[in-house]
Amino acid sequence: MAKKNAPPELSELRPGQSVELLQALHILTRDGRLNQDSRRKLKQVYHLYQFIEPLLQQVKDRRGAVTLVDHGAGKSYLGFILYDLFFKALQDASHIYGIETREELVAHSRELAQRLGFGGMSFINLAVAESIASEQLPQQVDVVTALHACNTATDDAIRFALHKQARFIVLVPCCQAEVAAVLRKNKGRQLKHALTELWRHPIHTREFGSHVTNVLRCLQLEAHGYQVTVTELVGWEHSMKNELIVASYQNLPRQRAATRLAELLQMLGLEELSGRFFPENGQPGAAADGTAAISA
Repeated sequence: MAKKNAPPELSELRPGQSVELLQALHILTRDGRLNQDSRRKLKQVYHLYQFIEPLLQQVKDRRGAVTLVDHGAGKSYLGFILYDLFFKALQDASHIYGIETREELVAHSRELAQRLGFGGMSFINLAVAESIASEQLPQQVDVVTALHACNTATDDAIRFALHKQARFIVLVPCCQAEVAAVLRKNKGRQLKHALTELWRHPIHTREFGSHVTNVLRCLQLEAHGYQVTVTELVGWEHSMKNELIVASYQNLPRQRAATRLAELLQMLGLEELSGRFFPENGQPGAAADGTAAISA
């Protein structure tokens, strides 16, 4: 709640939100004000929180505590906001892990969490791919997020989530050049098909490759029993990459999605990428680690 004589912008904050945190994240100025850019940034963060908060509450109601891993955390905007708005009030073993390759950002996030008394946050200097086997992370994770994790890091985050049996996965994919590169490489042998016109020109190869990448990601998640919703992250005006993928484990039928995934890879000449987008054990309809379902 805004204090008397406080800047009017504070009335736009959610109840109980840390002004010190928002100042440290440069969402609020030192005197507690919002400029046009920071007001837009706050709107974007709140919009994303609206998608994630119900998922956190479902896990909390079901398990009593929530473990979340944020991949490609950067300055940990998302992790800090989630902790401030949801985790801070919990009196349990709930925890947020931020995974980031840049050591200086990890050190800064650790210092900020300590200064704010956010004891349920940890920051680990790891690549997403390395985190899958890291003993610094729990064997099972409830929620996995990855916002603009570049190139194949989003795919590594998906693999991490499958390996850790995550109930919910929230992704805002970034650029991924791998699929476009394979489309480009195999364009010659595919030219006999009219379908190749979709990516014949270089700019179309890049755009089509990006679209196909996210389609393959969704099919992969469905092939593991997840219900997948794809929408636009409205208000994320500063980035062209504003596709939001939310996956919820429901133990759904998997065969159709796995078959469609294999057919799409073959149709587009992307068979060499089946190891990235197909279930890890190579069996359509099976979970990545061989389990039949995610435990409650």
